Amino acid sequence: MKRIPLLFLNVIIIATCGLIYELLAGTLASYVLGDSVTQFSLIIGIYLFAMGVGSWLSGFLDKDLAKRFLEVELAVAVIGGFSAPLLFLTFASVSYFGVILYSMVFAIGMLVGLEIPLLMRILKDELDFKQLVARVLALDYVGALVASLLFPIFLVPKLGLNRTSLLFGMLNASVGIWGTWLLEDLLKKRDANILRIKGFIVIVLLLIAFIKADTLTTLAEDGLFTDNIIYAKSSPYQRIVVTKGKTGYSLFLNGNLQFNSFDEYRYHEALVHPAFAAFGANPKRVLVLGGGDGLAIREILKYPSVESVTLVDLDPVMTGLSKDLPVLAELNKNAFADRRVSVVNADAFVWLDNNQIEPFDIAIVDFPDPNNFALGKLYTTRFYNLLKAKLKPDSSVVIQTTSPLIARNSFWCIIKTLEASGFTVKPYQTTVPSFGVWGYALARLQPFDAPAKPIENIELKFLNNNSFASMFEFSSDTSLPNQEIEINRLDNQALVRYYESEWRRFE
Repeated sequence: MKRIPLLFLNVIIIATCGLIYELLAGTLASYVLGDSVTQFSLIIGIYLFAMGVGSWLSGFLDKDLAKRFLEVELAVAVIGGFSAPLLFLTFASVSYFGVILYSMVFAIGMLVGLEIPLLMRILKDELDFKQLVARVLALDYVGALVASLLFPIFLVPKLGLNRTSLLFGMLNASVGIWGTWLLEDLLKKRDANILRIKGFIVIVLLLIAFIKADTLTTLAEDGLFTDNIIYAKSSPYQRIVVTKGKTGYSLFLNGNLQFNSFDEYRYHEALVHPAFAAFGANPKRVLVLGGGDGLAIREILKYPSVESVTLVDLDPVMTGLSKDLPVLAELNKNAFADRRVSVVNADAFVWLDNNQIEPFDIAIVDFPDPNNFALGKLYTTRFYNLLKAKLKPDSSVVIQTTSPLIARNSFWCIIKTLEASGFTVKPYQTTVPSFGVWGYALARLQPFDAPAKPIENIELKFLNNNSFASMFEFSSDTSLPNQEIEINRLDNQALVRYYESEWRRFE
């Protein structure tokens, strides 16, 4: 019965580590390849199939089961532990990243699939069959629960993807070393010593990589970004990178460009000022959803009538970036230091649903593009109905709506969804060199005519009477397509499907 602790601990660790490696692969795939739904589906399917292959292969092992089990444990430690750093590095340098990703997932799944059957066969003389199966399966699911809780709540926010991978590799290797003593009577002395030496070497290598994890991440990101990286940090929600190049400073979230300082004023003037022109009177209360860089707030604060700006952004690291990066504070003209601005770090969907507050005159919705379900929910009829409850009857809203040229169906899906939610909508677009043709939606709860010009006496670098009016004109290749466009709802997420299929053509 001395090996029973191995049963309890090792099954939990096997299940926990296996699921952690699977979650790491799925997260990395969605970061670097996009198309999060397809990537996670493929990762889960390949991993489970590989576990089945591993279980089947275990039937061909008849000798030295304890040695084979511990060798598999160390192999999982190496492949799983180094999986995240290796995937980061290879994505930056090879064109067949998908092959490496799926091969690694298959290898880890196959090895994990080998472990459980081998462990059960080793312990078959310690417990009767009924107890053995019941405990192994129960603890296997406990390990899955541990992994699913640790990964989003602690591991990724506190350690990041690379260190999480390396930490669990060390955990696998440590259990492998410990197993050489628990299974000592089933091992030859020479084999046990060799396994211990291998295990310690693996732990040392993983520990060195763990200490140098930031260097590994920087090395990988240097290959991904053309310009010099001046700031990089992982928050609980995203990877934030700022680069400096010949055209200026660029902000990337999870590898996706958010703005370039060279031309961001074109995007943000087009985002903010049509809402003020449509409102017409003297707006006092303004709501900003997203826009944690403060650049939209900079444009809003140009209006002397504004008394309060409430910005709701999920990530406190993003809204605090101006403090860590003086160049951003200079770019947004210290918008967050203005006494009229208040910041709420919360999920905008939940915040709108849970807060009863005085309605706003203007709302500016500046979320990232809907490339996954978490973002896609912020473009649904449910979200827009929640937003309606925070507006006055004569309020105006502007929403960034991706490119009507590259993602034509996505753009018009957002427009149609707004209309289905009870808004009157005037779509418009402009050209931002860093992005190309970019789209927006100007909406009100009452019928209205598109404004012809911006408010007078407001300092603008891009918009004038001519450029303002031209934004509401669409060419044939960006106008409403001659096909049925689905409404984006929580239960169908049609917009995410449109978006992934359209933007994938340009990857």
